[in-house]
Amino acid sequence: MRKPRVYADFQNADAHGRLRLNCAGTAEDLSRQAITLQDGMPLTLYSDDLGDNGQLDELLVDGVASFSAEENCWVATIDRSAIHHASDERAARLGRAGG
Repeated sequence: MRKPRVYADFQNADAHGRLRLNCAGTAEDLSRQAITLQDGMPLTLYSDDLGDNGQLDELLVDGVASFSAEENCWVATIDRSAIHHASDERAARLGRAGG
């Protein structure tokens, strides 16, 4: 089963480093995909970014949703060292296909 792909603002983190899932783009993605967040739900989170060539190259990271009573909103726990550009995944797939 594929993880839902949901927008997140990578700069909107709580004191624990979790991404808050409360921005307009997140709400739009959840609504469009008819997703109801649940504790422990795996997600692929993305954010707009530009590559070295000035073209759109989204940032991606896998995360796990949970409800933060402290923040009173949904958050996602991520590994910040795993944030990467979409072009990195394409390059890896091309490398495997050619190798």
